[in-house]
Amino acid sequence: YYPALKSTANALALLDVLVALADVAASHHFSRPQIDDSANLSIREGRHPVVESAVGRGAFVPNDCVMEPDTQQIILLTGPNMAGKSTYMRQVALIVILAQMGSFVPCAEAKIGMVDRVFTRIGAADSLARGESTFMVEMKETANILHHATARSLVLLDEVGRGTSTFDGISIAWAVAESLHDAASRPRTLFATHYHELTQLVETKERIKNFNFAVKEWRGEIIFLRNLIPGAASHSYGIHVARLAGMPAGV
Repeated sequence: YYPALKSTANALALLDVLVALADVAASHHFSRPQIDDSANLSIREGRHPVVESAVGRGAFVPNDCVMEPDTQQIILLTGPNMAGKSTYMRQVALIVILAQMGSFVPCAEAKIGMVDRVFTRIGAADSLARGESTFMVEMKETANILHHATARSLVLLDEVGRGTSTFDGISIAWAVAESLHDAASRPRTLFATHYHELTQLVETKERIKNFNFAVKEWRGEIIFLRNLIPGAASHSYGIHVARLAGMPAGV
């Protein structure tokens, strides 16, 4: 009975996946994405499904994302720590992956040009066994992206260059952004950075656009609004975030 049992198990497994996707789509207000052969990407009121489940739908602030190789190829994200940059980049990638695996997606509307690979340079990790520092791992991942990203790729870069001196880090981040912009393939890119100097790239690179996550200052404290707005952030609010983390007042 092995062939019959195997085909039954495969059918049940497939049914289980489809029912799970249908259930989450209905219970979490997912919408049906449109996928085409273009290189554009448009998401309206996108959400991060895991973070939203943790904080509750009413507390999660949805955001749009529009990327077009000819006009808005690279979105340069600035804003303080904890404002929402990393969550935003991850939610865009998750929406693309969910859409291409046949699922409904956590947003009001999504039109996605087919993506061949999602390249990421996010987080900090070393490889002590291979004698590679955090910065070396970061540079290897970035180099891999620059060598292999195509016109259909989605690239996520989070704070490239932070693992070395400020001058070197800014230089590398600046050159990476320019390289992605000038590449013939023009891969769609989300580039988060605390190097505010990089926001000047929009003056010479027409397909790079500045966006930031809004915050409000109130009586010496900062309030994270979580919504993405056009333009560059004024500063990183590092001292405010350190205070929120419980850093001693004397420090």
